[in-house]
Amino acid sequence: MSAYPTTIAIDGPAASGKTTVGRMLAEALDYLFLDTGCMYRAATLAALDANIDLENETAVAHLTTQLNMRILPPGNQDDGRVYTVLLDDQDVTWRLRDPAVDANVSRIASILGVRQELVRRQHTIGQQGQVVMVGRDIGTVVMPDAPLKLYVTASAEERARRRWEDRRDQGHEDADYDAILADVNRRDQLDGNRRHSPMRPADDAIILDTTKQSPAEVVQHILSLLSIPKSVS
Repeated sequence: MSAYPTTIAIDGPAASGKTTVGRMLAEALDYLFLDTGCMYRAATLAALDANIDLENETAVAHLTTQLNMRILPPGNQDDGRVYTVLLDDQDVTWRLRDPAVDANVSRIASILGVRQELVRRQHTIGQQGQVVMVGRDIGTVVMPDAPLKLYVTASAEERARRRWEDRRDQGHEDADYDAILADVNRRDQLDGNRRHSPMRPADDAIILDTTKQSPAEVVQHILSLLSIPKSVS
């Protein structure tokens, strides 16, 4: 690929490695990194904290339009985070991985009003250029004109294993692999079959299967596609 892309769209299912790949790629290129999934998780957490009936799509969408949400670099935090998410100036970064958020984020992300508001915010950021944007509909909806679109995937079993390891690393010793695998498959069904912006590769996306590859290997491959002679460790 000869053209140097100013916007890179990365899509893919849960735990496919797209966030890690996107962050490492952004660091290699000195680009802004935006994980749009954390925005949907923040909206889900806000709705849960507000005790809103999640079946009430109008109420959830209205709440989303009112959110004071900020996504910042990790800063000096040394706890493994790749970004910091603030809701009303409160750090909720690790709460975004709560099981209740995991269980409901796909439902919240399927609400048209929620998607419209968050896509609007994402598109504004993407138009500024020099950004690696990660999500489930970046190449198809948010930034369909992005010069480079990638779809990062892996087997459901590998993605469940990664999620299981993450949970245990966070101190959840009772994490159940089979339950996590079932949730991965459930979310794939929800994300792939939702009415609005279903998860799928863009027609011109490059498919990258990370099942047997490390994030560094995937990023090195992407850089080679761009003819950028950089080494990633």
